[in-house]
Amino acid sequence: MIGRPYLIYATAMSVLLTVSLSVTSRAGFSSGLPLLLPIFVAVGAMGGLTVFTSDRLKGVLEYLMAYGVTPRRLFLNVLLASFVLVTIVLGVALGVGVGLNLARRTALPLDFALAVGLYTVPMSYASVAFSTTIGMYWSALSSPRQGLNSPVGLAPFIGILPSVATLAAVIALGANGVSASAFFTVAVIAMALVTIVVVLLLSMIGRLLRRERLLSPA
Repeated sequence: MIGRPYLIYATAMSVLLTVSLSVTSRAGFSSGLPLLLPIFVAVGAMGGLTVFTSDRLKGVLEYLMAYGVTPRRLFLNVLLASFVLVTIVLGVALGVGVGLNLARRTALPLDFALAVGLYTVPMSYASVAFSTTIGMYWSALSSPRQGLNSPVGLAPFIGILPSVATLAAVIALGANGVSASAFFTVAVIAMALVTIVVVLLLSMIGRLLRRERLLSPA
């Protein structure tokens, strides 16, 4: 698997983060993990985009389209593969975190469950869809140049951007003494905006990406 290093790195860092917050304090775990976890998840799900970029350069996409596979289906298949990677990183990190707290008989507050359900999980998938979609557009619409022949190097930074921006906004609000409900509002709005952008990009595949765009440039 081409994207295995990304998956291993992100999973290891997510587990390290989870364990560190778990043993430090319950408040740090319940409030910090939901906001920080999507940042690492976005890095771990780059395997799908890596395969897409590699397949385009090698002419694999050409071969698939010759058998009737549409650009939209190619994009959706890559997104599905990326979502599987998201699920792996999230499942391991959350499983370890909740397991540690259960082992220590530490009750997790309701706010933690709400933050994970309303922000961590949807933002993780939305951020990965955001970076993967932009990366696929970049790969399909560009010609390879020395040192710039793949969007994979920049895609992780694109993927963590929504989560980092949300974290910065939450920290800024916290400095001004804003209530916890405002934190949830900011988080949900950020996740919704990223989702809307992804849906718009996917809806334009048929118009912006003709079959010839996915032919091997080599």
